[in-house]
Amino acid sequence: MSLKDKITEDLTNAMKLRDAFRTETLRSIRAEILKMDKSGMNREMNAEEEIQLLMRQAKMRKESLEIFESAGRPELAEKEKKQLDIINEYLPKQMPREEAEMIIDSIISSSGVTSISDIGKVMGAVMKELKGKLDGKLIQEIVKSRLAS
Repeated sequence: MSLKDKITEDLTNAMKLRDAFRTETLRSIRAEILKMDKSGMNREMNAEEEIQLLMRQAKMRKESLEIFESAGRPELAEKEKKQLDIINEYLPKQMPREEAEMIIDSIISSSGVTSISDIGKVMGAVMKELKGKLDGKLIQEIVKSRLAS
């Protein structure tokens, strides 16, 4: 079942259950899917594009969550957190940090990079390997810490 079909089915169920919050969140995801469909691709999104769309939605929620928390708006931060939880239901399970660190270490050792100034070389290979499996910000943090030591 495609993401579009799954979201549409879940949206219908949320509306039947009168779950206004879930309905609102699923409608925003569905709107992004429809926007992609009308962008002129003339085809269905593939699995990688679906994950990218969901990752963008999750990233937007995370950024908003951080902004609201730093601004002292816990009620808005809580709303963003709940939306993020709903979006995460549709994303693949994230890789454990320890496993990602092992992969990053092997990529760093095989590339021969030793200084932080060559982070771009490592990040390209790491993102290719871990895209969609782990948050990009966390990946960058791990790579920087490995190259700094």
